[in-house]
Amino acid sequence: MPVDPVLAPLLDMIGNLPHMNPPFDVAALRLADEQPMPVFKAEVAEVRDLTLDTTAGPVAARLYNPAPGTELPLLFFMHGGGWVFGTIDTHDPLCRALASAAEVAVLSLDYPRAPEHRHPVALDTMRAALIAAAEQADDLGIDPERIAVGGDSAGGNLSAALCLKLRDEGGPAIAHQILFYPVIDKDFSRPSHAENATGYMLSGVMMRWFWEQYLGDADQEPGPLAAPIRAASLAGLPSATVITAEYDPLRDEGNAYAERLAAEGVAVTHNQTPGVIHGFASMLGMLPQADIAVGTAAKGLRRAFGLMDAVA
Repeated sequence: MPVDPVLAPLLDMIGNLPHMNPPFDVAALRLADEQPMPVFKAEVAEVRDLTLDTTAGPVAARLYNPAPGTELPLLFFMHGGGWVFGTIDTHDPLCRALASAAEVAVLSLDYPRAPEHRHPVALDTMRAALIAAAEQADDLGIDPERIAVGGDSAGGNLSAALCLKLRDEGGPAIAHQILFYPVIDKDFSRPSHAENATGYMLSGVMMRWFWEQYLGDADQEPGPLAAPIRAASLAGLPSATVITAEYDPLRDEGNAYAERLAAEGVAVTHNQTPGVIHGFASMLGMLPQADIAVGTAAKGLRRAFGLMDAVA
């Protein structure tokens, strides 16, 4: 279907912004990304900033608790932004929406960003933070036996990679993974990269630049902890909700990952959302598809956590 008409003026504006076109500048991208968007922000009973003490050092986080005083399951959330930008604040509306819709706690993390911190620093830090969160469950008011991980774009990449790392190296058991249009492979030969290379916010040239910042070498081929679809096996990973976008260079790799997870025995809910672009789930109150995506993710979480309405 055509691009949703709500997106047309946004895409026209984005296409003319200097920071969205090469040569890319880290500082300019971060500054632009941190400008508030006019999106809906759900009310959550308790929202507090905290610092997790981890073996990798202190990690800033924000806890969203829709039912203080109740031991809730936890979604451990990692923001997108090409591993280069994005913060707890930029993803505050999405985390609020997920906490409200799923009625679970959400812990949003600030991880070390590229290019100052290249792979695998962010992933190793997030593993340490997840272990610390489970160990500090009483202070956080969460159930350490019911933890999911999730994120969008680069955060989806870190979520998928974290599930692989925990499966192979040990750590808290993960009940579910939420992957919003994740970065899954460094492979620009898939049709969606050609079809959506320009004009849809995330461009092909920008995605190549993100990989260069993350790996430090434009020509380096990533291993499975950077490109999870390259893992020898996906068997034994947590159940997954994978949400992709029609007009997204990353569409086909996300779809391929969902298909491969299912083929290797992992329970998967996969929705390719028509008419939308990369990042659409953050456009709450602007696009009805964003609310639908959050609802799909919330249902996946509640099912995985065994909550009462999970079969609805």
